[in-house]
Amino acid sequence: MILPFESEYKERYYQLLDKVFESNFWSDGRMTKIFEEKFEEFTHLFSCAVSSGGTGLLSILEYVDVRGKEVIVPANTFWATALAAKKAGAKVVYVDCNRQDLCMSYNDMVSKVTSDTKAIIVVHIGGHIAFEIEKIAEFCEAHNIALIEDCAHAHGAEWNGKNAGSWGLAGSYSFYATKTMPLGEGGMVVSKNKELITWIKKFRNYGKEVIQGNVVTYPIKEGFNYRINEVTAALGIVQIERLPMILEWKRKLAKKLDNIFDNRVFLPEGMVSGYYKYIIFDTELSEETGKVFNYTDFGNEIEGIDVDLPNSYWVAKHHKCVPIYYGWDKAGLPAEEIKRYLLG
Repeated sequence: MILPFESEYKERYYQLLDKVFESNFWSDGRMTKIFEEKFEEFTHLFSCAVSSGGTGLLSILEYVDVRGKEVIVPANTFWATALAAKKAGAKVVYVDCNRQDLCMSYNDMVSKVTSDTKAIIVVHIGGHIAFEIEKIAEFCEAHNIALIEDCAHAHGAEWNGKNAGSWGLAGSYSFYATKTMPLGEGGMVVSKNKELITWIKKFRNYGKEVIQGNVVTYPIKEGFNYRINEVTAALGIVQIERLPMILEWKRKLAKKLDNIFDNRVFLPEGMVSGYYKYIIFDTELSEETGKVFNYTDFGNEIEGIDVDLPNSYWVAKHHKCVPIYYGWDKAGLPAEEIKRYLLG
């Protein structure tokens, strides 16, 4: 599988690399700042580039200070979500998902909240916003619990004009090689809270504050090296410029697939998916991409903890993902031909 990267964008990237070499900054330079500014324009949220989506989650959890407290996470997600909470010193509490959206179940979440619950991490699975995010956000606000959004799948996801990362205290995007906006590695913390983003920018750099290349002070004692480098940030600039084109391509294909599959995830009114995955149920396909998750990926399975998760285990067994990655060679076919190819 060869993913397309158009020649004009390659040239754009090479030009930016020239600027990196000319600047003499390989980290903490102008490319990182421009990348953050462009991501802010896209999401309408303050943004801080970090080394990965996982370190983004860890940084937010350190800001919240969950050490010795409980953090609720969905079991049916990549281990990185739970691992970030564990590395921040929290006890992880696993909850079930809904079958309709594969995202956190509000009812099961509420049943697991205790006086020790400090944060809840919602994962926007598959490219769309969690259907119950409004209810979850209202609950968290009423009970003084930090809501954190794992946006690793959610590039381009919107609901009534709000981007992923807009409901909670903060969100973390991933730019891993398989994502809709791939950089190989990297992540972005987003928030409505400018103070939080200012803190993260210090936290990602051993607690240092750097202004025009000069270390001014150590304003916080916490922190480590969670920086993104200038070469990766330059690629981030190109990829955020390409992202609208990629999203348009995926959504056009999704409309064709909608005419083929009636046993799929149906989006609520006003919701727009970034289509990291196109999720269907109980259908045999001639070609498919990797599942969003398998039950062996569940955090409770990895830890050897028995948890009642009927919906999560059902979805793991019954869902499949139709190819919707940018550059799929059948995407240009009419819907009827795609149907014949996929279903025989």
